[in-house]
Amino acid sequence: MRPTTETELAEAIRGATGPLVVRGGGTRRPGRPVTGAVLETGELLGITLYDPGALTLVVRAGTPLAEVEAALRADHQMLPFEPMDHRALLGTEGTPTIGGVVAANVSGPRRVTAGACRDSMIGVRFVDGTGRVIRNGGRVMKNVTGYDLVKLMAGSYGTLGVVSEVAFKVLPIPEAEVSLALDGLDPGAAVAAMAAALGSPYGVSGAAREPGGRVLLRLEGLAGSVAHRVQALAAVLGPFGTCARIEAAGSRASWAAIRDAAALGPVEGDVWRVSVKPSDAPDVLARAGGTALMDWGGGLVWVVQPEGTDLRAKLDGIGGHATLVRASEATRARLPVLHPEPEPLARLAAGLRAKFDPRGVLNPGLMG
Repeated sequence: MRPTTETELAEAIRGATGPLVVRGGGTRRPGRPVTGAVLETGELLGITLYDPGALTLVVRAGTPLAEVEAALRADHQMLPFEPMDHRALLGTEGTPTIGGVVAANVSGPRRVTAGACRDSMIGVRFVDGTGRVIRNGGRVMKNVTGYDLVKLMAGSYGTLGVVSEVAFKVLPIPEAEVSLALDGLDPGAAVAAMAAALGSPYGVSGAAREPGGRVLLRLEGLAGSVAHRVQALAAVLGPFGTCARIEAAGSRASWAAIRDAAALGPVEGDVWRVSVKPSDAPDVLARAGGTALMDWGGGLVWVVQPEGTDLRAKLDGIGGHATLVRASEATRARLPVLHPEPEPLARLAAGLRAKFDPRGVLNPGLMG
């Protein structure tokens, strides 16, 4: 099924007699494997409103992410949360869509300052498991009232409803971008350097450690401001070594690779995404072993493990959560792909699914 309008989407869900596998552009493999009739959103196309002056964008769910970013770039604007393209990491094809970004709450390196995808969402339209069309939020922040379904839909992986349209707040593209690089830092020193940078008053918008040990710190803004802040930040980082300067084009390329975890794409094995306190990141790397990439100042760790390994067993006692992002279908069927929820949260999630999908037709079992 490939509906072209919200009405057709609602009719398809209302008429479902069994499980539906909700799919956007087909670039991600979230959760446990689900079987059923495939419901694709890739024909729900188009930007329905774009007001650069109001920093507001409204777009249908199947619209390719590249199309959205090109339209914004033409007016020197961007999605603040820097969404990841999973294809390099997962070896998938297809086309990333804005609905898929929302469904997985996909958020990149700029999350340390701009927040996650859900923080840029100001309105959403979706069809729940009964075929009802539901709207929440609006085109400006003050219109968000009642239950915050806008935030709830982000990261729900199509289990509560199928997104048909989303409204975002957007931001201007920074005039200048420069990154500072520190080579050869072990995980502990890297986290300390990133903490010093992020804790400084110099507006660092990205802090990551590549698998080879290079730490990158990004500064963005007006050209004069960036020039001043680069010098000041280099002084702060003096105890960690001499900083190399990476100018605009090189900086953008480096952060695109970090955003997409591209360095891990060719590495054999399963890939886990671990969210922890930055201070715990060195312990995660020490226990996990394998090739790893740190982002968000150490708050996000991508780590490669031997096929079929349950990384969570190695991380017992460390707070946070670990998600299996790349693995065979057999491993994804055997291991909990999403981090098991505490019992109170699991009950709440089950209650929400019962409310919005009482027949259990939308991606059933994907999050279980």
